[in-house]
Amino acid sequence: MITSIVFDVGETLTRDDRYWGRWADWLDVPRHTLSALVGAVVAQGRDNADAIRLLRPGVDLGAERAAMETAGLGEVLDDSDLYDDVRPGLAALRSAGYRVHIAGNQTARAGELLRSLDLPADTISTSGEWGCAKPTAAFFERVLATAGSDPAATLYVGDHPANDVAPAARAGLRTCLLRRGPWGHLWADTADPAPDFRIDGILDLPTVLTS
Repeated sequence: MITSIVFDVGETLTRDDRYWGRWADWLDVPRHTLSALVGAVVAQGRDNADAIRLLRPGVDLGAERAAMETAGLGEVLDDSDLYDDVRPGLAALRSAGYRVHIAGNQTARAGELLRSLDLPADTISTSGEWGCAKPTAAFFERVLATAGSDPAATLYVGDHPANDVAPAARAGLRTCLLRRGPWGHLWADTADPAPDFRIDGILDLPTVLTS
């Protein structure tokens, strides 16, 4: 029986357009150029940050992020970055008795911004705060420790088969692929292992879990 549901962040709860748009502006390249490179590197199984490294070989991403913050162009996140079904979907799951958690590959600053949105979630954590990132086993160990639930009672929901579904399954969690964003659509029917559930929106989840 599933008691805890943990959500990925980027392209699961939040749209990535503004994030990558700000990076493109900072690097002084067309937004489409960077967006296309992000798609290309991830389709090749590489880290999406490699798109920036292709444009600026040898770049120190940490130093660039710090410079952006200093220039007043650092990370921003507000309700306009959320998909429309996030608040009602998370609220519906909590009302149904599930514990709801958020944990994804984001910076510590993104964690602060997410918590400031007062989302209907029991905990909000990021890889930057934990010091480990998906798809490592350490990340999902932290997920389970934070959720306080057994793997078989924990559902991880994400858009990326390789970063979300496969490593969560290896850690013993139940899995759900959200067909959203580039990766959720690109690999919707080819995830290996197959997810326990597939949904098109968060509001579908309460019905799927009880059917």
